[in-house]
Amino acid sequence: MADGHLPSENLLRLVPLLERIAQALEASSPAPVPLTDLTAADAFVWQGDMGTLVPVAEVARIDLDLLYGIDGARDTLLRNTHRFAQGLPANNALLWGARGMGKSSLVKAVHARVSAAAGGGVALVEIHREDIATLPRLMALLRGQARRFLIFCDDLSFDRADTSYKSLKAVLEGGIEGRPANVLFYATSNRRHLMPRDMMDNEQQRAITPGEAVEEMVSLSDRFGLWLGFHHCSQEDYLHMVRQYADHYALAMPWADMRPQAVEWAHTRGARSGRVAWQFIQEVAGRLGTSLS
Repeated sequence: MADGHLPSENLLRLVPLLERIAQALEASSPAPVPLTDLTAADAFVWQGDMGTLVPVAEVARIDLDLLYGIDGARDTLLRNTHRFAQGLPANNALLWGARGMGKSSLVKAVHARVSAAAGGGVALVEIHREDIATLPRLMALLRGQARRFLIFCDDLSFDRADTSYKSLKAVLEGGIEGRPANVLFYATSNRRHLMPRDMMDNEQQRAITPGEAVEEMVSLSDRFGLWLGFHHCSQEDYLHMVRQYADHYALAMPWADMRPQAVEWAHTRGARSGRVAWQFIQEVAGRLGTSLS
């Protein structure tokens, strides 16, 4: 080894070891994320951990004409989405309020109506609440695409010690690049300001300037140009929903028999809403042996 080199036999012995090391490193490396064909479906689910979009073969949704008691919100969201599909200015939308009143159903139904009118030019992309931190990555993937994308987050809210709402604020409007022109963001939430009152009170108490702390959190909702409120319905509205569903599906039960059963159904659940009305209709249709497809 006077010349500083290993003998050739020692080099030969090292070859298998080096091959095993190379194989181990290759096995431990993450597989490359396959590129998604963004024309493969009308809807996708964003997987934030993988950074990829998974096509959805069939979206679980109710036809727009079957959503009763939310006419104002329906018409406003439909107009806004049509403008977006046409390349006109449109607003991000926050659908907030009572559970079961059709917030997420409305988003999916509006997308179906607008996408059909636009020849499939608008795709629906669902992002889960826990993946909101990866929203900038999704935006970067969609930016510049020929197709338009409606990003949808169901049941969006933020709890104590959750700071990802700051990232959401920047992505919606405040970043250097701004929101991509071919992307719109719709969210549903039970909370108008997307965070519980006690969280806002806690931030107010801890802040040097309490008013500014609350303003920062409230301003998240301000990034949504449309606020559409959904409120608990009256018994009259609830029964109207039930009867409209029953007529649409031609359920073979007299209204005189169905009405008291619908009232009792709502009482046992302690709520009246579009969801409760639909669940009752499914119960009745099942008993009658009638398909709702």
